[in-house]
Amino acid sequence: MAKRDFYEILGINKGATAAEIKKAYRKKAIEFHPDKNPDDKGAEAKFKEAAEAYEVLSDADKKARYDQFGHQAFENGGGGFGGGGMNMDDIFSQFGDIFGGGFGGGGFSGFGGGGQRRVKGSNLRIRVKLTLEEIANGVEKKIKVKRKVQAPGTTYKTCSTCNGSGQVTRIANTILGRMQTSAPCNVCGGAGQTIDKKPNDADSQGLKVAEETVSIKIPAGVVDDMQLKVSGKGNEAPGNGISGDLIVVIEEETHDRLQREGDNLHYDLYVSYPDAVLGTSKEIDTVTGKVRIKVEAGVQSGKILRLRGKGIPSINGYGKGDLLVHVNVWTPKTLNKEQREFFESMKNDEHFSPKPESSDKSFFEKVKDMFS
Repeated sequence: MAKRDFYEILGINKGATAAEIKKAYRKKAIEFHPDKNPDDKGAEAKFKEAAEAYEVLSDADKKARYDQFGHQAFENGGGGFGGGGMNMDDIFSQFGDIFGGGFGGGGFSGFGGGGQRRVKGSNLRIRVKLTLEEIANGVEKKIKVKRKVQAPGTTYKTCSTCNGSGQVTRIANTILGRMQTSAPCNVCGGAGQTIDKKPNDADSQGLKVAEETVSIKIPAGVVDDMQLKVSGKGNEAPGNGISGDLIVVIEEETHDRLQREGDNLHYDLYVSYPDAVLGTSKEIDTVTGKVRIKVEAGVQSGKILRLRGKGIPSINGYGKGDLLVHVNVWTPKTLNKEQREFFESMKNDEHFSPKPESSDKSFFEKVKDMFS
């Protein structure tokens, strides 16, 4: 079943401001909130749908990608909640500021057994450097991460203030009528449990720092500063809480010979004057290894040779970019006497006089072709 348009879900148009997007989402969230619609699976589905729409449209970068590519922008690891896999843990942990204290914002991240909300551990953020070759082919990285985990020997007991629910409730009169709202328990911090016993090396929540090797599968086509999420590999939460996530920020390393522009790559090929006149073949770098290309006799400086499919795979699965080889004829700066006499004798030779043909495109035409 095709996903509904995010703007349609929130009842707004593409020109809506950030404040209007937030206001529209809050309206939908209140309308379909689980506390207001107990045991209503249809309302819960609409609540999740609205949360996913807001998660994308409230982020300037994700919104721009969605406006350009639609839902396909977030397939194959491109970000977002991922539709049906979204759960109440994600919604309450990320959108607590939307609901305020009234709907279990703060440190809560969803519902456990018996309606109890569970605390979610904090997220961790790391940067991973990738070569252009790794970006082009995809790679699995094993990274050492220091994260908080529950210390062995730590035990918990039910919080006597909230009786294990993690929250205190109250009835409030609102424009929507009488509504039951909740706020985090100020004794257990929303965990529903307090420390019973803990080892000396654990902190006040019964956690300690441990180093763990995390395997991260990075798809081909990622871009600099793109963020990937590894669920459950952030800091653990105390008691029966759920672990936070590991946010992986991509850092693209500079390549010695290749320059990236979107999914296309650029390569500057320098040829000598004799090679330009007589023709030659040259070995050049690509992200999948070296290839040999033919340079035709009489090639002009500025000629662009396009190697189709030798660029970067699209992160959205739209094929691969191209490798654009820019030919630069190297003019010698110093000549010996014999060489100088040769070129002086050729000054008026018709073969050395510029005679551009219709196939010899101007600079602006070449730039236009690059983006066509």
